[in-house]
Amino acid sequence: MLNNNMVELVEVGPRDGLQNEAAIVSTADKLELVRRAIDYGVRRIEVTSFVNPKKVPQLADAEDLVAMLPERDDVTYIGLVLNRRGAERALATGRINELGAVCVTSDTFGIRNQGQSSDESLAAAMEIVALAKEAGRSGQITIATAFGCPFEGWVAIDRVVEMAKRAADASPREIALADTIGVGVPAQVSEMVGRVREAVGDIPVRAHFHNTRGTGIANVWAAVQAGASTIDASLGGLGGCPFAPGAAGNVATEDVLYMLEKSGVAAGLDLPKIVEAAEWLTGVMGRPLAAMVSKAPAFP
Repeated sequence: MLNNNMVELVEVGPRDGLQNEAAIVSTADKLELVRRAIDYGVRRIEVTSFVNPKKVPQLADAEDLVAMLPERDDVTYIGLVLNRRGAERALATGRINELGAVCVTSDTFGIRNQGQSSDESLAAAMEIVALAKEAGRSGQITIATAFGCPFEGWVAIDRVVEMAKRAADASPREIALADTIGVGVPAQVSEMVGRVREAVGDIPVRAHFHNTRGTGIANVWAAVQAGASTIDASLGGLGGCPFAPGAAGNVATEDVLYMLEKSGVAAGLDLPKIVEAAEWLTGVMGRPLAAMVSKAPAFP
């Protein structure tokens, strides 16, 4: 039985959508992407990450972009950070409303991605939430590689639940479960979201899926049915992780919205405007994007 009749969508295109692109997208186009997301109704946007620009050159303009963001009291701008240094950079802008911290389930991925073991990454994420709160902002924690690691294989649900319980001690705005490499399937998603919700009490659960193996949209539906209140999505289905071999794009904003709304779950976004934005983004990227709805005829 469906637990939610309304779901929040977070647009992650400006950060997760672009971070793995080889050709640098201009700051002006990133700004336009944010503006269009606001126009089609998104009120939480992951705008950039404050990480080593040598490792993620696509997002080396983080401070420049944030300085140009539209001033909106009704929009939450999220900056992804992996450590104290990143958190301090994000907070110093004065424009980032929320810090997105990331911990990982596997030591191998954590060391390659963040230079930290799994436990160290969780401790760092909890510190980031504390820093955000001290600065009067909010902080959330994402558990990456929650469904599988490209180096260590399947991840035990018990491990994810244990990490979520510990993360809850930091009282983050929410805890997200991320399928970083797109290996998850609906049955696994249902069990994991359900068990994590039980483990973390009143803290909302967010879900983040990649469509690497074609299960992304089905996984979104399973997460919503299991009670996830927020879903990450990327315009056009752009996305990937520089540190996760073979990780393809995020679930597409337009595909997720179509599926939810036709199923009676409201998200408060304007699908025709999303399709228009996806057509614009296709031009910016210079190639067809992975999303399906923006390439299909309008229906009905």
